[in-house]
Amino acid sequence: MKKLQLNDKLTVVSLSSGALGEPFCAHQYALGIKRIKKLGLRPNFSNSCLKGIDFIKNNPNERAKDLIESFLDTDTKIILSAIGGDDTYKTIGYILDNQNHINAIKNNPKIFLGYSDSSINHLMLNKIGITSYYGLSFLTCIAELDAKMLDYSLKSFNNLFTDKDWIYQPSNVWYEERTNFSPTELNTSRIMHQEQNGWIKIQGDDYLEGYLYGGCIESLYELVSGSRYLEKKQVNLKYQLLDNIALKENKIIFLETSESKSNPDYLKLMLIALKEQGLFNNASGIIIGKPQNEVYFDEYIKIYQEVFCDSNLTIYYNFNFGHSYPKMILPYGNKAFIDIKKQEMIIKNNLK
Repeated sequence: MKKLQLNDKLTVVSLSSGALGEPFCAHQYALGIKRIKKLGLRPNFSNSCLKGIDFIKNNPNERAKDLIESFLDTDTKIILSAIGGDDTYKTIGYILDNQNHINAIKNNPKIFLGYSDSSINHLMLNKIGITSYYGLSFLTCIAELDAKMLDYSLKSFNNLFTDKDWIYQPSNVWYEERTNFSPTELNTSRIMHQEQNGWIKIQGDDYLEGYLYGGCIESLYELVSGSRYLEKKQVNLKYQLLDNIALKENKIIFLETSESKSNPDYLKLMLIALKEQGLFNNASGIIIGKPQNEVYFDEYIKIYQEVFCDSNLTIYYNFNFGHSYPKMILPYGNKAFIDIKKQEMIIKNNLK
């Protein structure tokens, strides 16, 4: 897979929510275009990306078609998720039931970047055999309402321009989620806090290495339980998205909680279900993202201790990815080396 170069084309896709196409996001749409250009890239939006919430919700095949066409477009070098949502699972069958669609993606590998509900798209791409990247999205990161992108997130994105291995340390600050995304907030900074904890070892060794797989825990749990959408569980049963990951060996599972800020009891339920599903089989460890706004920060630690007390898994906590701010980017299937004492993670880079 090729690294980014200046003047490459970046295509934004709406695979879950269609919010980007609504008037209330017009200021972020315009801001995001400016930011993409400032990154040295050419902004593009897929055919259905800006058609709004109702169209996107009612036309999952059009969403899937946008993804396929973006892979087929030889000018597009990176595909960026507009934002998360809750029903991208509806796009999976349109792609995986058609060998031509699978081949379109497999034969045209390129960077796909997104998080949250995009976890499902990542699992599908991994099953096809494509490395994808868990990290930023257009609305929440590129179109950050502050005067510039968050420094740590920007540095993470710029890793996509290099063929050198990536090196991460904990961010020395973290930010709260906004409560107001209106135009009045343009050039307004997020509430910022100094990082007090760094990366935390919950249990296990001081050093961890393995291949990265994972996603948003609520999205992964829904594949197992179907508690919100039974059809989502059926999609997983048919295409074995999670089973494909469970079979991987020497893996580091990365998990993070969504903006819903699941209470500790619900986190425990989700972890037990994923454990029973075999997600942690053959794993060398788990890394956990900082909870958004640090809600349930200490309580989550206790839940991980309870659920994995019978395991020799190494578990680290409070990493900068997922729904917290700022964010790192994690490539699926790439090998990571983490030294918790040094507070350093090195990720092998497969971009050429």
